[in-house]
Order: sequence, then C-alpha cells, then structure tokens
Amino acid sequence: MVFHPDSLPDLNGKVYIVTGATSGIGYYTAARLAEHNAHVYICARTAEKGESTVSSIRSTYSNAKLGVLEMDHLRLSTIVAAAQYFLTRETKLHGLVNNAGIMATPFAMTEDGYEAQWQTNYLAHWLFTRQLLPLMLATAKRAKEDGAPAGSVRIVNLSSFGHHSAPKEGINFADTALRHGTVMQRYGQSKLGNILHMKSLHKLYGPNSPSATSSGIELWVSAIHPGLVRSNLGARAELPGLVKALIVPYGWFGGYFDGDKGSWTSLFCIASPEMVSANCGQYFQRIADPNGWQSAMAKDEKLAQKLEAWTEDEMKKGGWLKE
Repeated sequence: MVFHPDSLPDLNGKVYIVTGATSGIGYYTAARLAEHNAHVYICARTAEKGESTVSSIRSTYSNAKLGVLEMDHLRLSTIVAAAQYFLTRETKLHGLVNNAGIMATPFAMTEDGYEAQWQTNYLAHWLFTRQLLPLMLATAKRAKEDGAPAGSVRIVNLSSFGHHSAPKEGINFADTALRHGTVMQRYGQSKLGNILHMKSLHKLYGPNSPSATSSGIELWVSAIHPGLVRSNLGARAELPGLVKALIVPYGWFGGYFDGDKGSWTSLFCIASPEMVSANCGQYFQRIADPNGWQSAMAKDEKLAQKLEAWTEDEMKKGGWLKE
C-alpha cells in the first residue's frame, strides 16, 4: 500500500519506546514519532549516545519530547534496569518498537552465556517486552475505558528476510549458540525468534485472543522486514561471498532504502490509523505490506509455543524474570 509518515495523526499524549534508536531505522522511527508530538524514549548503549541522539533530533524538531533509556543488549541486567527505570517515570506506554540489532557478526558469547546475535536480537527484546507488558495492558485497558479505538497500544518486532537463513529445524534448542553454524545461520535464527515471539504475543493478546474476548483488552503486534537499508547494521558483518555478490549490485540499481524510508513500515505498524486488526500478527515487508514471505518455520505454531516456553524458563533460571 501507499504510506508516508506525514499521514500519521497527532500523537500528543502518547508514549513510545524505540530500541536501537541512535542510528539508522531506529533513529528515524523515533524522530518521526517525535515529529508528530509523541513522547519518545530512545534506547542507547550509553547515556552520552542517547543525549547526542536527542540533540540531533531536536535540531530538526525543536519541540521534540524525548527521553533516554540506557541499555546494552549484551548485558541482560541493563535491560531489566532500563525497564524498571521507565516504569518509575511513566504510567502509560502506547508503543514499543523492538528495533535494535546486529547482523552476521563474528562468533561471540555474552557474559550472560548466550551467543551475541541471539541475545541482542531476540533474548534482550523478549525480556524487555516482558517487563513492560503489564503497563502496556493497563494502558490498553484505560484507552478502552476512555473510548479510544482498538489498536491504541502496539508492539513491533524488527525481523528480516534473513530469517530464511535459520537452521532447517528453525531453532536449535540443544545449542542456540550454533557453535558449528555460520554467521548467517545465527543471524537467521535470531530473526526467526523475533517473528515467533510476535506470534506468541499475538496469540495471547491480539484481536480474538483470550485477553480480547474476555475483557476487550488487546495489543496489536506485528513483525517486519524493513527492506535493504543503508545503516550501521552490517558494519561488523562477515557476509559470505555469495551474499555480498547478490546484495551489492542491488544497491547499484537503487534497491536500498535510506534510514528514513526504511523506518516507514515500522511507523505504519506502530502508529498509523490505517493499520487494521485483520493485519495484526502478520509479517510485514516494505512498505506496509502485510504479506511478507515467511519461511515454513516462521509459520510453525508449535515451534512458537516451544520457543516461548524455553525463553521464559531460561530467563527465570538466570534470575532475569521472577518466578
């Protein structure tokens, strides 16, 4: 469909969080939301990076309402701390854009015991979302009581066409680090995790979910492939020669989006009134197309259930989630 962020409504009074908002897609997602008067929290690895981003956005939108959440996806303790800090400052949250990510980086394990791409792209976002869910459900409840339309509270998970590179079984639960796999398999597994996480949330809280049918409270959730975007995502990528041979010429013919245009599908899914309930729980591709090409594993409901249970158990064992 045709969508441009200029069509977004006035978002005054609404609160959003965007992870990975210091550059690329995340930066422009935050900036465009702020342009439309939302109060936006920028997640950054350091306070300095966050404040620099705030200054940059305000150089374009001088009245932007912005805050900073300091968090490092390679340290789960900072994810919990950032969520708890936010909860002490705000009483509502209308949108969460799980945007931060790394791609095809050299193999590395985090201090928490997980492979870096798996933790950065999937686990940290799962944990952050879980910490914020009660507030988002409460916000949806108040919105319904105030007569706001359905879809007032939303979650967007940034995924990628790269999820097709996941192992043939989808998620290797015996070795999520994929020690003997390739960088693209590890990336693909993490991006598949983002889609499966979205589908679990949709099943629990989306339209026609138990939450929606019993109380009328619903969250609109989607996952997206933003398209090939010129950003810092691939700065440390170790891409196989064949992949480079395919995507480099694509850029020669204008196939890449800039960071701003790369954010448009995120903006559509998180804030546009043109988004409809029938498209909740879908995997979007550029721009605002709900019919993204998913792998068979991305459509596997049993795999989504297994991953949700596995992740919850892991986060409880690590002490990141209370029993």
